[in-house]
Amino acid sequence: MKWEEVIGQDLIKQQLKDSIQKNRISHAQLFIGKSGYGVLPLVLAYASEILCKDSQSCYKQVSSLQHPDLFFSFPTINNATEKKEAVSKDYITKFREFITENPYQSINQWYEFLGEDKKQGFISVKEIENIFEKLNLKSFEGGYKIQIIWMMETMRTEAANKLLKILEEPPTQTIFLLITEDESKILPTILSRCQAVKINRIEEKEITKGLKDKYSLSEDEINKISTKVEGDWNLAVALQKNNELQEEFERYFIQWNRAAVMAPKQPVYLKQIVEWSIEISGWGREKQKTFLQFCTEIFRQALLENYASNILVNTPLTYKNFKWQSFSQFVHGNNIEDIINEINKAYFHIERNGNPKIIFLDMGVKLTRYLARKKD
Repeated sequence: MKWEEVIGQDLIKQQLKDSIQKNRISHAQLFIGKSGYGVLPLVLAYASEILCKDSQSCYKQVSSLQHPDLFFSFPTINNATEKKEAVSKDYITKFREFITENPYQSINQWYEFLGEDKKQGFISVKEIENIFEKLNLKSFEGGYKIQIIWMMETMRTEAANKLLKILEEPPTQTIFLLITEDESKILPTILSRCQAVKINRIEEKEITKGLKDKYSLSEDEINKISTKVEGDWNLAVALQKNNELQEEFERYFIQWNRAAVMAPKQPVYLKQIVEWSIEISGWGREKQKTFLQFCTEIFRQALLENYASNILVNTPLTYKNFKWQSFSQFVHGNNIEDIINEINKAYFHIERNGNPKIIFLDMGVKLTRYLARKKD
């Protein structure tokens, strides 16, 4: 990764560049800040500058997390089916994929990526033993060896004590670049051995520039996102994705409700509901759950619109000039409870790995009855 690929953070970039140019690279540095502020991208750019000396092939190796003198440690989760304790080398391929996609991602996203979001990862004693073995080997390129430890706060106390000994007597030409979001969870003795580098939020103007450069968004959309994220690029990316997802969800919601309104008079529309349920059944379960939450909110907003509380409506559907006010007349006090209950029931069964084709078809058909009810 190169400096220009990092969003904003010009002051820190210059400080790190100066430390290289003046040959004042501390052997142990602790980078402190939220993932979304660009801590890991800064560390990768810093490592690139130290290792590569304008070598393009070297930059590519660092960007893909495959440079022979660049090592990574990060929280891992033991697999219940395996007896051995998990370490970073067991997950390195997945970690490369995860970071290459977006190096601003958080630790919770890492757990979700692994499909282990209900468990907590950690950095073990065995991991530190592996670090010691790797760093005692000669440098492949003949220069520095760099060890990056991502999310230091997940390191167990015994592992931290073992790492401390390495920091006190590091192998020659070895640099430790440690990353944390919460230094209060790190042993004071380790803190005392490291040069602290605090990473603050990205300036709003830099978030705005990044969104303009990377995504096809309107000025209004960019300004809304930049204002909301408080200097967190990871959150900006998530909101941008949600913007794309919003349009897709609107399309499927409208398709479903148009068919549900028409089906009691023209049963041929039931076929559209069947096709709709088959398409959605092909989504991942997290996306299906998010769509159901979206549907709940849209029905709630429609109810507000129907009862002349439109001042409280903040998410009216706009996809292809959808007639929002006309649709809202179908949602009222005589059916809203059943509609919401049906969606909640579908969410419950999706969470428990029910068959999505059956779940969405059942919910889709029942809506035809609920929307046909007359308002009291």
